[in-house]
Amino acid sequence: MIGRLVHYAVDAALVSTLLAGVRRSSGFTVETEKLSDPTIRSVAEKYLGFGETVFDMIQGTAVNSPYFKRDSRR
Repeated sequence: MIGRLVHYAVDAALVSTLLAGVRRSSGFTVETEKLSDPTIRSVAEKYLGFGETVFDMIQGTAVNSPYFKRDSRR
């Protein structure tokens, strides 16, 4: 039971991080303003904010890692 809960939590974090990456690379984002219930909107914004935080942590780790280098084509 706990293992399944952890698995779902990790999956949710990965999806949120993926959405943050899509927003950063393309500019497309989830339009939370279309959610009519303020509670659900708040939860969605916190969920997406968590993905932004995780994405920033991963990006910071990659920048400071000797295993990654900047692609010269960008």
